[in-house]
Amino acid sequence: MTKKDIKKRILHVDDDDDVRVIIKMILEKEGYEVVGAHLGKEALKILKHEKFDLLLLDIMMPDISGWELFNLVKEATPDINVVILSIIKIDQEKINDLKKLGLKDYITKPFARQDLVDRINKIIVKT
Repeated sequence: MTKKDIKKRILHVDDDDDVRVIIKMILEKEGYEVVGAHLGKEALKILKHEKFDLLLLDIMMPDISGWELFNLVKEATPDINVVILSIIKIDQEKINDLKKLGLKDYITKPFARQDLVDRINKIIVKT
């Protein structure tokens, strides 16, 4: 198996089943392997046992917030690429503060398919 045969892996955490299905279809068409998690605690369990190139994270979830999950993940795995994908709009100053803590990008819902793909591709350099 060559390096080109290894798919880049994305963990997508969102409590909206429809959003997870759409994101999975879009990104798998681009050649990524996408694993979905419905809850933040489920994502933490998955991250303990599996390695991912990117964490795509919603903010509003019923068990723990995306903010809390972001902090927990960055403490445990500081090198993981994290992108927030949320309907919540935050100001640029907050985004800049989050980027200092390791956030790679912030994408608002609804999103344009190609914009999502381009921004993910920019973060995960496909080889």
